[in-house]
Amino acid sequence: MSAAQTLAGPASHELEARRSRFLARAVHVESPAQALAWLREVADPQATHNCWAYRIGADYRSSDDGEPGGSAGRPILAAIEGQGLDEVMVVVTRWYGGTNLGVGGLVRAYGGAAAECLRTAPRRDIIRYQAFTLACGFELAGAVHGLLDALSARKLDERFDEHGLRLQLRVPDYNVALLASRLRDLSRGAASLHPVETPDP
Repeated sequence: MSAAQTLAGPASHELEARRSRFLARAVHVESPAQALAWLREVADPQATHNCWAYRIGADYRSSDDGEPGGSAGRPILAAIEGQGLDEVMVVVTRWYGGTNLGVGGLVRAYGGAAAECLRTAPRRDIIRYQAFTLACGFELAGAVHGLLDALSARKLDERFDEHGLRLQLRVPDYNVALLASRLRDLSRGAASLHPVETPDP
């Protein structure tokens, strides 16, 4: 199964429709608060409308910012979903050109600007992590460190006590089963790996 994707960097696209100018801008965001903070940063108070949408996992929101209902925010959100992207915020700013576009024209302009912005944007895979604690004897410390490096696990904390090595880890989803299997083989079941219910973001 392919990994979910997000933006590798900011993107923008501009189009004109009957003298109205539409500027779409998109960024990677990791929380609704971050998305709305970026909206405050880029929204042009001199523009006619600053319409937007974000999707972060199962969380999504959109706004028509005064345009007719469903003519701006929903088409922007549909563009995000149509490109199969996650953890993305798109703002489309409109400067009115003097001619009404009608709801259909607005849907095409907002959705089209957002879709083209995202279509040409640089992308990267989203790597999701799970958090674990790992405990093993002193004699396994070197081999365990080598295993963690090979499987792209991140050490959050490391300490030794009278029983051996104690680690807190973040492990990529795609390597969790492999880590557990190799750790069992390496330690003949002596090492322990336990999930942490609320991993660090």
